[in-house]
Amino acid sequence: MITDNPDDLTPRSPFLTAQWRHLAMLNFEIDPQVLKPFVPVGTELDDWQGRRFVSVVGFLFLNTRVFGAAVPGHRNFEEVNLRFYVRRKAAEGWRRGVVFIKEIVPRRAIALTARAVYGENYVALPMSHRIEQHATLGPQAVSYSWWFRGRENRLELSVLDQLREVAEGSHVEFITEHYWGYARRRWRRTTEYRVEHPRWRVCTAGTSRLDCDIAGLYGEQFVEFLEAKCASAFLADGSEVTVYRGTSLAAEYDR
Repeated sequence: MITDNPDDLTPRSPFLTAQWRHLAMLNFEIDPQVLKPFVPVGTELDDWQGRRFVSVVGFLFLNTRVFGAAVPGHRNFEEVNLRFYVRRKAAEGWRRGVVFIKEIVPRRAIALTARAVYGENYVALPMSHRIEQHATLGPQAVSYSWWFRGRENRLELSVLDQLREVAEGSHVEFITEHYWGYARRRWRRTTEYRVEHPRWRVCTAGTSRLDCDIAGLYGEQFVEFLEAKCASAFLADGSEVTVYRGTSLAAEYDR
């Protein structure tokens, strides 16, 4: 497993281990002014070639364990999230991370735990998924569905090519290679936590679609951008993941 800085040896205890699989990533360019109210204290918006992005990501949590223990009925489930990208200057250099606008999971206990431990904006909604596999080529199409305000919402994509390594310096690397999470807390506090996983392989989407109540889920300010054409869409194979317990950043980061 790796981080964005292998010299970072800050001790933290693992909170959660799991596999993240079949990550469908739809990425949209966005006006940074829309994101500024969501930027946690002590971080700043990250960019790729001067452009800012949000991503709608659907994937599977598999074999989930909390503090090493499996919770019956909560090991395997879907998640769909809306996230954007930030960075924070630490002693060893820049830490590149993600901030979640909202995360959807199918079980209320998962949402409550994530809110309590990390301050993340989780909600519990009925969910399902579909993975179309080829015997030798792997996944050919994936979809993630959730029910909100009386209708089905859906994220889906079909695969154009086979899995490949991510090119260094590419847009895909920018989207996938963030190894820190940041969450806004009360009293202008920020929780920072580390996420470890190997580099993922990806395949390009042939078709992709997001059909959801954008205003109801995320806010009117996101409608214009999430209804636009994707800047990119791809499927990542995923891997085993370790999420570490978070630490609270000092209030001295007040801007």
